[in-house]
Amino acid sequence: MVHFDWERLADSVYRCRLAFCDVTVGLVCGRAGALLVDSGTTLIETAAIEADVREIADCAVTHVVLTHKHFDHVLGSGRFRHAEIYCAPEVVDYLTSATDHLRQHALSYGADAAEIDRAIAALRRPQHAVSDAVIDLGDRAVTVAHPGHGHTRSDLVVAVPPIRAGDQVVLFTGDLVEESADPYLDDDSDLMAWPATLDRLLQIGGPDAVYVPGHGQVVDAAFIRRQREWLRERAAC
Repeated sequence: MVHFDWERLADSVYRCRLAFCDVTVGLVCGRAGALLVDSGTTLIETAAIEADVREIADCAVTHVVLTHKHFDHVLGSGRFRHAEIYCAPEVVDYLTSATDHLRQHALSYGADAAEIDRAIAALRRPQHAVSDAVIDLGDRAVTVAHPGHGHTRSDLVVAVPPIRAGDQVVLFTGDLVEESADPYLDDDSDLMAWPATLDRLLQIGGPDAVYVPGHGQVVDAAFIRRQREWLRERAAC
């Protein structure tokens, strides 16, 4: 029995939407392992995710890619102690030096303080500080890229190529794209650069890709272009 509703996006590619903050967690299964895109917030969430991965992929989580530094995408990562964790260099620094800020940010969204403290205590330094990487899962190579500044200055995206005829590229965008709300802007966002970053994201995925936002429903290239124009209008104000 699985704990979450895993939406199949392509052959051996899934995602679920966690109840807290409606954050997306992606799953890519291969002959050589299973890769998660983002980790959720608490160890309770990640224990359920880990159990689901064993049910779906018949193996443990072997790789985790953290798309950016915000608490709802990174705090659960400490659960995966035997996985290879990839993130941008700035996120490595944030996870090792800014746990007070992570805690405050999570609590401001109503997270349980005890659960956040458990998650922070379990955090470990990611092994791979990358801007670009290729992760070999045996029968497919997953590409990690930094298309540019936007939601933060260190957003990564994860491109999953098709392995079966009729499937499409699946691109996990993190919070460079949001569907369930307007794009989230904070002190680390680069509003002026963000539209051009979305252009590069579209180049990575192509016109027919399945685009998976950090929050909300799966979208297409037309949605990305509309969000790009929304951001351009805000930048011009």
